[in-house]
Amino acid sequence: MAEEQQQYDVFQAIADPTRRRLLQLLAGEELSISTISSHFTMSRTAVTKHLHVLESAGLVVGRKMGREKLYCLEAKPLQKLQTWLTFYEQFWDNKLSILKDVVESDRVEG
Repeated sequence: MAEEQQQYDVFQAIADPTRRRLLQLLAGEELSISTISSHFTMSRTAVTKHLHVLESAGLVVGRKMGREKLYCLEAKPLQKLQTWLTFYEQFWDNKLSILKDVVESDRVEG
């Protein structure tokens, strides 16, 4: 029986610093696996595994061109992160506003 390939979500994909670096590299242009691998000290196979995780999460798209595979960033799934982070940004803004009010009221009373 064939093994099912694991699907990754955006959060799992960006959890690794190597994969975040890959996204940065691919943000500028479409790159071959050879070019991408030259930016890392790890093996080409290890880089390919990281690219597979990113591709599974929909963050990169790979296409064959001759003997090479070219990869580029697909930024749309990053919107999920922005939405999630926006909630916490508002949460901390509210907490800091409350703290500011408390500190300023202590100054007036003190």
